[in-house]
Amino acid sequence: MAHSNTAFHQVLHPVSRHEFERLASTHHVGQKLRKASRWDQFVGLLMSQLSSRQSLRDIEANLESQRHKLYHLGAKPVAKSTLARLNEKQPYTLYEALFHTLLSRVPGRASGHKFRFKNPLYSLDSSLIDLSLKIFPWADYNRGKAAMKLHVGLNHDGMMPEFVAVTHGKESDLSQGRRFPFKPGSVVVFDKGYTDYSWYKSLTDKGVFFVSRMRPNMRYEVLERREVSSGGAVQRDEVIQITGLRAKRARLSVLRRVVYIDPETQREYVFISNHMRLSAQTIASIYKDRWQVELFFKAIKQNLKIRSFVGTSRNAILTQIWVAMCAYLLIAIARFSTRTGWSMQRILRVLQISLFERRCLKALLKPPKSTEPIGSVQGRLAL
Repeated sequence: MAHSNTAFHQVLHPVSRHEFERLASTHHVGQKLRKASRWDQFVGLLMSQLSSRQSLRDIEANLESQRHKLYHLGAKPVAKSTLARLNEKQPYTLYEALFHTLLSRVPGRASGHKFRFKNPLYSLDSSLIDLSLKIFPWADYNRGKAAMKLHVGLNHDGMMPEFVAVTHGKESDLSQGRRFPFKPGSVVVFDKGYTDYSWYKSLTDKGVFFVSRMRPNMRYEVLERREVSSGGAVQRDEVIQITGLRAKRARLSVLRRVVYIDPETQREYVFISNHMRLSAQTIASIYKDRWQVELFFKAIKQNLKIRSFVGTSRNAILTQIWVAMCAYLLIAIARFSTRTGWSMQRILRVLQISLFERRCLKALLKPPKSTEPIGSVQGRLAL
């Protein structure tokens, strides 16, 4: 029988140990670590993400029970007090850097987004990560609440979070969205919370296209009315000039205004874009596909540990969030390499009970179909 490493070992394979140690030495403060290394910390926290461990004590017990298998990972069990100290003291920036390193290694992504145009398509949004104000007073957000905020620019080619930032809950969506370096030719879709005329001008100057919702109080002048099919969902397709004072100060160029009636709900939507060549129906469909970023937030909140935390300091919270994002990429790499169409939730459920099982990851995530005749199954049921 062929030898196989543990499923955990295979999931960790894309992480170069040599490169990890180089990053660890760069993102290190204080004296040299003695009782545990940053690699031990990463293995413990990643294991807690993949196997849904709930506390430091739970992580310690699970690592201790798998001591003989951790040896082959180059790691060792970590006491809960040591792990807590590492989470609190050692910079989370190590895992932020590791995330961007792993992102560049995601193999052959999906065939691309579902639209005919070849431009990269991104959905830009943010989501609050709720915290308890009593436990995390430093994260005071609003009206007695505490929160951190996860900002994501999701690439629809493979649904990869290509741009990620984690900030205090009070941070505005726009402040981080402006910092994401979208490449010229990209199409970025976002909601009305990102409305800013100077940013619209900056995106247009860089050759980046955007699609968003139009605010009701936006003043404009219609320069051209384009023809639309009668009886269709698109009601109007217009070229407009924003006439507000802020738009004039930003020297904003002409934009596209598309009025769309949803056939199912009969609700009216007004979209705005700087892309003049796509059809009005495509503009509406692009904004509808922005729902993918909402599904991304739902998937990571339901399946990874970013709602309950094993530390209370800001550094510990950020460490756990960035390790969760690294876990997402490792699962994505495993899904692409094994060519399985499974959802993230299904893969995690399998890994949760098979993480330290010595079995080929491809066979684990893509088991062969049963060739046993139906009659034999019926015979066993009869017995």
